[in-house]
Amino acid sequence: MVDEQKEIKRLSKAIEMLNSHNLLRVYNSKWRLLWYNFIRGLAFGLGTVIGATILVYILLQFLAKIEFVPILGDWALKIISEIERGR
Repeated sequence: MVDEQKEIKRLSKAIEMLNSHNLLRVYNSKWRLLWYNFIRGLAFGLGTVIGATILVYILLQFLAKIEFVPILGDWALKIISEIERGR
């Protein structure tokens, strides 16, 4: 009997902690959920664009250094000159 009461108290504390969690408050409101997902999507998109830009830049710099492969070296130099001319 005493063990059951302790377990019930422990479970009620756990449920109280879960109900006060921020994520549940977000999911309880449609507008908060929409806002949260909008901000999350913006952050994901921005991170993807920045990451891809850095990756392409590093790849082009690497390809520009390869001059012993004439086709790749010339192609990379043309791309870099086009990018710099655009600035």
